[in-house]
Amino acid sequence: MKYYIIAGEASGDLHGSNLMKSIYKKDPQADIRFWGGELMEGVGGKLIKHYKDLAFMGFIEVVQNLRTILRNISLCKKDIESFNPDVLIFIDYPGFNMRIAKWAKKIGIPTHYYISPQIWAWKENRIKAIKRDVDYMYVILPFEKDFYEQKHNYPVTFVGHPLIDAIAHYREKEHEDFRVKHNLDERPIIALLPGSRKQEISRLLGEMLSVIHNYPQYQFVIAGAPGQEPVFYEQFIQDKNISFVFNETYALLNIAHAALVTSGTATLETALFRVPQVVLYKGNQISYEIAKRIITLRYISLVNLIMDDDVVVELIQGDCNSKRIEEEFKKIVEGDDREKLLTNYDKLITKLGGAGASDHVADEIIKNSKHLLN
Repeated sequence: MKYYIIAGEASGDLHGSNLMKSIYKKDPQADIRFWGGELMEGVGGKLIKHYKDLAFMGFIEVVQNLRTILRNISLCKKDIESFNPDVLIFIDYPGFNMRIAKWAKKIGIPTHYYISPQIWAWKENRIKAIKRDVDYMYVILPFEKDFYEQKHNYPVTFVGHPLIDAIAHYREKEHEDFRVKHNLDERPIIALLPGSRKQEISRLLGEMLSVIHNYPQYQFVIAGAPGQEPVFYEQFIQDKNISFVFNETYALLNIAHAALVTSGTATLETALFRVPQVVLYKGNQISYEIAKRIITLRYISLVNLIMDDDVVVELIQGDCNSKRIEEEFKKIVEGDDREKLLTNYDKLITKLGGAGASDHVADEIIKNSKHLLN
């Protein structure tokens, strides 16, 4: 069969790559065309557009880049129409993907959505478009199935969380000694994960680095986003006690003592590696004020959302400053909060279900697609 996949962020590239591996395993003759990144490209198929050209964060940034976004939507529609896939798969990235889904549904292309838009957080009225334009929805968070089926009478399939598989696959492989490879000494490593978009890196990396001068007993390593260039990070680095790596976030988390993490998928990845963390968020002030009035969730980190509890500390906007970061950082590197966090991480892993998300999704997509084709 012919598959067209759209992933618009680094996390989507990761999950898309594992989904592609499962599709090729179950359908060796699969013809795959996609929007994504290096990880998906490494599996096979044809990359049409890199996600780094799609990453616009916040209300103001989207408005400023509206012309580019509209051009990308037009390009995507033309490429899909030319390819004429049997299956169109969306991975998260709802602002873009839901527009394509509406168009695709009208011209009769079957639509599959893997990793639901977070309509339980905001824009719940998107449920109308999802019911209308998405043939099959595959959800990865335990509470999403009840949200869709009980609250909105829309059947979905819970497949488990793909990060469990991604991290398990990473740990199964042999890896170079991270410290030797990057000329690091034996001091405990603090991972700094400032996000994947330039806007969030610019706002948060400086705040993260503000704590390092008081902690010479640790060495700090920045996880560079795969879509960014090293020169972009160099403007923030003014201390010899800082290193940075690219495309090695898992290798970094695998040996990290603690971490400062931008809100998003990275908070869950850090938890699944059982690394104590403080979660940070600071956005454009206007975008933040708008979001605050729309989003009604108690938490911003996936860890706390899934557990419905204050498992990790979240420092948001005004609280995301050097004083508060250092206060909370000290607790996770030296205080009693470490053991409590690790216990809660174990509970989180149990709640997310078992392994095999990518295989489950591939099975469902192929089964449902064959049903439509027959």
